[in-house]
Amino acid sequence: MTSIDQARDIREGEDIDAAALTHWCREHAPTLVPSEGDMTIRQFPGGASNLTYLLKVDDREYVLRRPPFGSQVKSAHDMGREYGVLSRLDGVYDYGPTPIVHCTDEDVIGAEFYVMERLRGVILRRDLPDDVSLSPAAATRMCEQLLDVQAALHTTDVDAAGMADFGKPEGYIERQVLGWNKRYRNARTDDVPDCEALMQWLEARMPDVTRRAIIHNDYKLDNVVFDESLNDIIGVLDWEMATLGDPVMDFACSMAYWVQADDPQPMLDIRMGPTHLPGMLTRDEMLARYREKTGFAIDDWPFYRVFGLFRLAAILQQIYKRYVEGKTQDERFAGFGQAVNVLAAQCEREIRAAA
Repeated sequence: MTSIDQARDIREGEDIDAAALTHWCREHAPTLVPSEGDMTIRQFPGGASNLTYLLKVDDREYVLRRPPFGSQVKSAHDMGREYGVLSRLDGVYDYGPTPIVHCTDEDVIGAEFYVMERLRGVILRRDLPDDVSLSPAAATRMCEQLLDVQAALHTTDVDAAGMADFGKPEGYIERQVLGWNKRYRNARTDDVPDCEALMQWLEARMPDVTRRAIIHNDYKLDNVVFDESLNDIIGVLDWEMATLGDPVMDFACSMAYWVQADDPQPMLDIRMGPTHLPGMLTRDEMLARYREKTGFAIDDWPFYRVFGLFRLAAILQQIYKRYVEGKTQDERFAGFGQAVNVLAAQCEREIRAAA
């Protein structure tokens, strides 16, 4: 199947010194690059945060993760933390890639990095690959898989995973709401709504509940890897934002990406995955299954739903402001302001429905 996620030539300015990397690996992780082996490096094109490279040594493949070039916010690209999450999940959660080695010496390739196993499979983005068809029954199974793998993470024993020190569940909801409200205000441009009434609504509706679970914080279709037949999920990628917190907020943030067939056309226009296809579960069906699989009581779903949508709007707005200010010329971001308007309008619809 040609839809297997493929690495490409390395983008200009994002090269890695193969000789230096090979030398370091032979000294610190000799199983990666035996003395007689040669390493080739290519780059995966997806993602807007940490950079991901394919390392190939003879017939073996690995993945290297490093921060983006020029980043000044090290806390947002903490390779040691991401490696630590995968290391602790190894053996207690079946869907984290196996980490192999972590390098803190920035002189090797210009930044801290780690290497993990490569999960060879299919990653679904806005539309299905040209050579892939999906029956309604297969689409339903895919949704169930996606939900069940997230629920498995949310019900993983925090202490058994050794992750009790990876976050502060107490006050998590309030920190998230106030934090994203502040980020949106700081990133607002003149062509998007001020969302003040929406933010006040969120602050007034915060549930007084503390749940303690491992959360991914960016769990969505293009961060999971399916096997070649699209029958099963074989792994979950991009653990840079994983922490301890409220799992229902994590689920709601995933559902912010879930655009279904009967949504308003503007929402369908900005969808980021093929979640509108026949057989895909609706958000209500996903919520019902999530409740069943986790046993969580969710008494104020409208709050979580609106928060998930608004958080996504704030994320896009932060990127859009960088584009407006000329800090990035990536034309993919030119339409993000319009997407923010669409998401804000959807939040208002959800608030009116909740009333």
